Amino acid sequence: MYSNKENVNILTSLLVAHGIRHAVCCPGSRNAPIVHNLNVCPDIQCYPVTDERSAGFYALGMSQCLQQPVVVCVTSGTALLNLAPAVAEAYYQHIPLVVISADRPQAWIDQLDGQTLPQSDALGRFVKKAVSLPEPHDDESYWYCNRLVNEALLEKHAPVHINVPISEPFFDFSVAALPVERKIELLPADITNQTLSHVCRMFMQSKRPLLIAGQPMNPGYDEAVCLIGDDESYVPDLVLYIGGSIVSKRLKRFLRKAKETWVVNATGEVTDTFMNLTRVIQGDAAVVEDQIRFFLEQQPHPFVQKWETLLAKVSAHAAAYQPAYSEMAAVKCFETQLTLHSSCVPTVASEQSSSALFTLHYANSSAIRLANIFAQHSVYCNRGVNGIDGSLSTAAGFSVVTDENVFCVIGDLSFFYDQNALWNQNLKGNFRILLLNNGKGGIFNMLPGLEQSPVRDQFVAAEHHTSAEGICQQNDIVYLKAENMEQLQQGISTLLNLESSRPVLLEVFTDPAEDERVFKDYYKTLK
Repeated sequence: MYSNKENVNILTSLLVAHGIRHAVCCPGSRNAPIVHNLNVCPDIQCYPVTDERSAGFYALGMSQCLQQPVVVCVTSGTALLNLAPAVAEAYYQHIPLVVISADRPQAWIDQLDGQTLPQSDALGRFVKKAVSLPEPHDDESYWYCNRLVNEALLEKHAPVHINVPISEPFFDFSVAALPVERKIELLPADITNQTLSHVCRMFMQSKRPLLIAGQPMNPGYDEAVCLIGDDESYVPDLVLYIGGSIVSKRLKRFLRKAKETWVVNATGEVTDTFMNLTRVIQGDAAVVEDQIRFFLEQQPHPFVQKWETLLAKVSAHAAAYQPAYSEMAAVKCFETQLTLHSSCVPTVASEQSSSALFTLHYANSSAIRLANIFAQHSVYCNRGVNGIDGSLSTAAGFSVVTDENVFCVIGDLSFFYDQNALWNQNLKGNFRILLLNNGKGGIFNMLPGLEQSPVRDQFVAAEHHTSAEGICQQNDIVYLKAENMEQLQQGISTLLNLESSRPVLLEVFTDPAEDERVFKDYYKTLK
């Protein structure tokens, strides 16, 4: 049986009609009719998460994995505001989160009634569409409710917000079946063969073309630009930018020297990252990239080959460099063993992944910078907008909707800030965490001039003496630790190979000063 609230039933019916099959549900009374409907609906799988901020990132991770919209449902009041970090990240990654918030009736907003605030536009510009549903009382208001839900669910490349005012009483679950609702469909335009041919032709005819793909990875480019220095012969005249965030500030500054950039994305959005954008091409970036690479295989371009030679030099240095015990050593050891482990394990296809053995999430800051040096495969990272917020929850959410192993490499501040990601009944043994703990935000050691401030370590880098062992104990997480190279190598082997029904975490303790020295030595020896 379903709720007797018509707007809730219209919403539930259209979620199913638009193919939405997963929902993260947070506790509350005002949203109980929505949560009830989502749970009793046979077409939707629900995942309970108590912490709303963490729940948003859980839904983000699920949507990344499934490549489908995922609902995150919260009750009224400030519960909605806790979703803002995840929604902002989803906005810049073009991930279709469907935020559903229960609300008080409009008459009670700003009247000092409990858990009331103006919710309809609370997420601002970080959602592509925000609607507040009426509580239907006639044919016109019913039609309006249906139209608003359809309008929101037609947005396929960004988060949307559906606010649902619900009058008391809430707890009448007496409707036998959902209504059959009108579904409005969108037929999106795709990139045409003519356009694709034109893009490829212009790329190949340019004297100095460069193909740049942003997130999930752009390995080697930061070191390459470091090697280039002031050599203008490496500056491209045409950059074909296949979207996504770029980690390296050095690379972004370098590409701003280019004559022009063409960006390819699915939304047609203007993203002038290099400050020289001249064309936006709406279409499938992967199709464009594959076609360009096909052309280059048939007819190698000397400028592209020049860059490939440089990147090969960087790759060789990364492979040969043997860092002393540090965060860099931990990531290199992990990536090396992961590659060997993957080559030895038979590929098993899962429902969510056709052939991948694992999925790898890196947290922000030092972790993703080390990934750009050593990872030879795509990784996920919340580089759309977030700093330390939500990386663990995103990876955890990804892990609960796949059977493949999901690894998260994360720094200490990111981990402790998001530790509620482990306070969750859905987690399984396929979730593995490599925690890099040097007792502070180590990236702040790398910022020239900041060492002159006496407050750097305490107030900027948040120096601490915290361990994850207690957190793991209270959440039934298998805990491992390493304090030297021998323990590190053994710990990573265990992290990769241990059979466990519960998540496994390896905490690697390093010295921040040594981390800084090793990182700088890597670049020094590169030259």
